[in-house]
Amino acid sequence: MSGVRDPLFDARQVRRAFSRASASYASAATLQREVEARLLESLELLALDPERERDWQPQLVLDVGSGPGHAAQAMRQRWPKARIVALDLALPMLRAMPARAGWNPLRRPVDRVCADLRALPLADGSVDVLFSNLCLQWIADLPAAFAGFRRVLRPGGVLLCSTFGPDTLWELREAFARADDTPHVSPFATIAQFGDALMHAGFRDPVLDRDVFERGHADLPALMRELRAIGATNALHARRHTLTGRARFAAAAEAYEPLRGPDGLLPASWEVVTAMAWAPAPGAPIREGGNEIASFPANRIPVRRRS
Repeated sequence: MSGVRDPLFDARQVRRAFSRASASYASAATLQREVEARLLESLELLALDPERERDWQPQLVLDVGSGPGHAAQAMRQRWPKARIVALDLALPMLRAMPARAGWNPLRRPVDRVCADLRALPLADGSVDVLFSNLCLQWIADLPAAFAGFRRVLRPGGVLLCSTFGPDTLWELREAFARADDTPHVSPFATIAQFGDALMHAGFRDPVLDRDVFERGHADLPALMRELRAIGATNALHARRHTLTGRARFAAAAEAYEPLRGPDGLLPASWEVVTAMAWAPAPGAPIREGGNEIASFPANRIPVRRRS
C-alpha cells in the first residue's frame, strides 16, 4: 500500500472487498469480462496505426487492476515475447491467477505485482502498453492517476482503460436514498470529466466511447450478493460503518420494486466509459496545481563544454 490517501475512497476497504471476492470474481464478473473483451479488441487498432511498424512488439505491457489476470493472460498470448505485468491492490486476486497460460513451459509467465495504482512501482518511460479495465472508478483524483500512467508510459505508448459512469446503479442509488441518508453507491466521473483528465495529463488523440448495459436480478438481495461477489461494495469514507438495518434494507427494497420490468426482474444499469489514448513526446506538459510541468530525459538536455 502506498501512503497516498484518497479523499473519497477508503483504499483499505477496497483491498479487503476485492481480497474477499478473489474466489468468486472470475465466475461472477460477466460484465467486467464483456468490457474487457471490447478493450482487447481495441488492440487491433494498433496494427492500423501508420506511425508503428506492422510487426511492432511491445517490450513491457502493464495491466493495472488486473484482478485474477484474465486480460494479462490474453495479452501474454498476443505478445509472447513481451514482459507482461499484472498489478492489483488485492494480493489474493493475484494469487488466483494461473502461474502460466497454456502448457508451453518455455512461455514466460505473467509477472504479478501487488501495489496501489496511485503510486506505480515502475520506472519512468518503461511501459509500451498500459491496460486498465474497470479499476479507475475507485480513484477520486483521476488527473493524478493519469499523470502516473503517463509517467510510466514510453513516449507514444498506448493507454487503454475503462471506468463506470454516473448512470451506473442509479436505480440502487435512488432506492437507498429513500431509505437512508448515508451514501450506498459511489459517485462516478462523467465521460467529459474522464476526457478532461486525460487531456490534463497530456495524453494525445484520446478516443472515448460510452455504453450502457442493463442486468436483471430477482430481488435486491440477489443484486447485493452479486456486488459482493465482484468486490463492488461500498468503500466510501462517508459510508455507514455498521450493518444496514433490516428496516432500512426493507425500505430500499420497497423503493426499488416499482422499477421491476416486464420480465419480472429488477434492472441494474451500468454505464461504461472506455478510452484509448497515446502518451505524448517528452516535454509535453502535465497540468498540476494550476501549473504546467514538463519533463525531459536527461540525455536530451544539451550540455555546453568549455574548450
